[in-house]
Amino acid sequence: MARIFDRNIFIMLLAVMIGVVIITYFIADIVNRSTIETLTEKHTQEIETIEEKNINFTNHFLQSSLVLDTAREDRSYGDYHFDLARIFYTNGEYQRVIDNCTSAMEKYLNGNYNFDLSSDFFDKTKLYTNHDQYLDMLDIYVGLTRSGARLCMLRYNASMYLKFLAENMSLGGDSGNISYLMELFNMTMSEYEQELDNYNELKEQLDEYQFFQEIREL
Repeated sequence: MARIFDRNIFIMLLAVMIGVVIITYFIADIVNRSTIETLTEKHTQEIETIEEKNINFTNHFLQSSLVLDTAREDRSYGDYHFDLARIFYTNGEYQRVIDNCTSAMEKYLNGNYNFDLSSDFFDKTKLYTNHDQYLDMLDIYVGLTRSGARLCMLRYNASMYLKFLAENMSLGGDSGNISYLMELFNMTMSEYEQELDNYNELKEQLDEYQFFQEIREL
């Protein structure tokens, strides 16, 4: 009887041990699955965050660039009319000076607005990247657009002075007024040339970063 009892106890203990092992395995499996699911969810969220950030960066950069292109176009048209006005002023065609200065002033105002808008967009684009190289480049873009806005306003003022000069000349105005207006015009053009050097320097710095061209072609 003792042997049968001992064997029954052994079998029972063995069954209990096997049960404990099985339960432990299932508990460990559940814990591992839960850990894996948690990590997977965490990594998925991180990947989605990174992807969303990259998409936002690209979209904001493209939007900034499109507005910048518009600003450059406005400035180019302004320069076209301004250059014509200077030629007509030299030829004494004062009404054509006035007409072209009026058109130039309108384009320069639009350019100033779009350069400022583009500057804000480039500045906001920095929120969607933490790459030092990209941040440095965006800082240059911000500097370039602000310089472009200043160029437009300086040429706006120069166009206004040239328009006043043409109006005075067409009316046989006072030589004192004409001398004063010419002085203002020349001072403004001098400031413009200084700012243009700054603008071109920033533009040259941008030309060194070709990788941004790939973004704009997406």
